[in-house]
Amino acid sequence: MNVVVIGAGVIGMMLARELAQSGVKVTLIDRKGCAQESSWAGGGIVSPLYPWRYPDAVTQLATWSQSSYVHLAADLLEETGIDPELRQKGMLMVAVEDQADALAWAEKYHRPLRLVDSEFLYGKEPDLVPELAEGLWMPEVSSIRNPRLGQALRRSMELHPNIELLEQCEVTGLVIEQNRVVGVSTAENTLYADKVVVASGAWSGELLQPLGVNIPVEPVHGQMMLFKAEPGLVNRVVLKGGRYVIPRNDGRVLVGSTLERIGFEKRTTEEAAKSLYDTALDIIPALADYPVEHHWSGLRPGSPEGIPYIGNVPGFENLYINAGQYRNGLVLAPASTRLLADIILDRKPIITAEPYQVSR
Repeated sequence: MNVVVIGAGVIGMMLARELAQSGVKVTLIDRKGCAQESSWAGGGIVSPLYPWRYPDAVTQLATWSQSSYVHLAADLLEETGIDPELRQKGMLMVAVEDQADALAWAEKYHRPLRLVDSEFLYGKEPDLVPELAEGLWMPEVSSIRNPRLGQALRRSMELHPNIELLEQCEVTGLVIEQNRVVGVSTAENTLYADKVVVASGAWSGELLQPLGVNIPVEPVHGQMMLFKAEPGLVNRVVLKGGRYVIPRNDGRVLVGSTLERIGFEKRTTEEAAKSLYDTALDIIPALADYPVEHHWSGLRPGSPEGIPYIGNVPGFENLYINAGQYRNGLVLAPASTRLLADIILDRKPIITAEPYQVSR
């Protein structure tokens, strides 16, 4: 079997890897380079920010993915020599208004989440903003350094004999014959395939529109900021007021993020920079002593309720989609790609596929 995957973000690369390991020949195409859009621009928290606020369909994907990252990170390091820097340090959430809902969700899904007091909070994060009385603690939440994850996955693509990687390759359209996609047209040639997957993030809907397929995946702009701090200032993910700080192994601290619906425009603004800076100091005041190293933006693939579209595209027996993970692309990637690989290869799915169908 020969499969063309359009889009070499984390989801496209993980899918190519999953299919190639099952003996499928994969051609992976991207209009830019691997993991250069939302896969690079995000923060890398391996959990939805407030997981109890999402539908069951998101929880199912997230739960499966979170446990798989431990093995994936170790496998990629051994395979490529590139460390994705998975940090298994847990996540603190403070100033949470709906704590009762969080605790009920944790009980329902048997997730490790509990209410902790101020002594626990400052024992874990001494530099937290003062005078917090309590918070929520999720010990199993990890974070991953998503640019390093992208580098490791790209190297994995290069090393696998079943994968052909085509970067800087613009897709101009899909070749249709009798309700089948027989090829993918690019600026240089046409690539023929038995099956085609659209995994183009925020651009997935645009690619399918010429086929008369309307999928509500739209770009949602987000801005983030990076402080050049020292190791130990922040040790784990901390959420407050809908935003977060994320530490890296070298001491750098990310703060994010904004939510803006401005189409496909990518830009940074002084207003957002001030807002992100204020957020950082509202969580870790000592960040005022460290310089801002970078401020950037990216486009998330927004979808209704954040539930991705995974599976066959109606009307085309060999066309598939994997897009719409919204703010949780990295979180949901392992389960999303495994589920679609199961569907493509006619295996028993890891979880029920119905909630993610295009026709839902």
